[in-house]
Amino acid sequence: MSLLVANTAAVATPLGRGPVAGPAQGQLAVWPQAVVRCEGEIITFVGPLAEHDRHFPPPDEVVDAQGGCVIPGLVDPHTHLPFAGYREDEFDRRLAGESYAQIAASGGGIVKTVAATRAAGEETLLALTLERLARQLAHGTTTTEAKSGYGLDLPNELKQLRVLRRAAQLQPVEIIPTAMPAHEVPPEWRHHPEGYVDLILREIYPAIFAEELAAGVDVFCEQGVFSPEQTRRLLAPAREYGWRIHVHADELSPLGGAELAAALGASSASHLLHTSPAGMAALAKAGVVAVVLPGVSFFLRERYAPVRQLIAAGVPVALATDCNPGSSHTESMSTIMQLACLGAGMTSEEALTAATLNAAAALGLADRLGSVEVGKQADLVILAAPNPKHLVYHFGVNLVRAVVKRGRLVLVHEKPATGPTSLNH
Repeated sequence: MSLLVANTAAVATPLGRGPVAGPAQGQLAVWPQAVVRCEGEIITFVGPLAEHDRHFPPPDEVVDAQGGCVIPGLVDPHTHLPFAGYREDEFDRRLAGESYAQIAASGGGIVKTVAATRAAGEETLLALTLERLARQLAHGTTTTEAKSGYGLDLPNELKQLRVLRRAAQLQPVEIIPTAMPAHEVPPEWRHHPEGYVDLILREIYPAIFAEELAAGVDVFCEQGVFSPEQTRRLLAPAREYGWRIHVHADELSPLGGAELAAALGASSASHLLHTSPAGMAALAKAGVVAVVLPGVSFFLRERYAPVRQLIAAGVPVALATDCNPGSSHTESMSTIMQLACLGAGMTSEEALTAATLNAAAALGLADRLGSVEVGKQADLVILAAPNPKHLVYHFGVNLVRAVVKRGRLVLVHEKPATGPTSLNH
């Protein structure tokens, strides 16, 4: 099956099969009025229509971009999709002046979502997760990472990850599952956190591995959650299980999470609001991707991660929604790109690279995802805009016109109706 995306304003993409850092993160390849040909799941041509027609037979299907821009499918490398329950009451409490820490101390926060997720049946949790995946796809996300971590015991961690496996078979968005039983110490283990660490290592990890439910593992390394020493213990079995390492690092304090991620050879370190210059240097030297979550900063009205310093230090920066009910309740990567530019100081070109190629690299997938290049997987987004700058410039709307996943058209938004108007601006 061959598919041709034609009638484009341009194809705009980062290039490469690994993460890009420094000034290169802001460099895109742009082919005006190019076409993209897909054979099966793979891109086989990017360039002028006339050149395509000289080398290829007519395609089986033509997708009309209607003068829109084509970009790579967006990759969301940090989410907590399989959860039940909401925390809009906490949102109001924060608006009234309470801090995230104060709310958590009163019984809110992660443990509230844990209670709701434990109470939800698998079918309910699956339906909720599918709704979130559909919203991701509608906003141009074609690949998403998704973590457990709202179960915090063996049956419920398995339930979350089994839901992700089922969801991957029921809709087009590619799901990269991450085991995160070390998201928080559950209430029943607060008196003995080391006992919970032992439980994870002794029972939860082996059960997840036995069912092949995870591609990676993550730990929340933070004061009051898991110390650097506990984090090191919790990540030590990752190589044995064949899991990629991810770390929630330096979100609330400069605890050395970035340095630890670098020392352990992590694929990514997330949050990084309080990372030190030494931590940034360590990430750069080790080639760890910094996954920045500006939705959290915006939603909690906190500081933004030091994006400009990270880029200047040579750290490849990725963006993610951190979709969760407490600190970043959104599935829209374009919203995250807007916040990264307007709140954290990225350029629109850097943000696109961060939401595609570097995001794929954070999951170890940049060899096949994250750019529009011959030989890569045919994951494409067609925008109702002439260039990708509009993803940031035209805020508060969804500019996705159509989505191609693995060489197949999986979503089409109708072009808005237009007509005469008496107003000129």
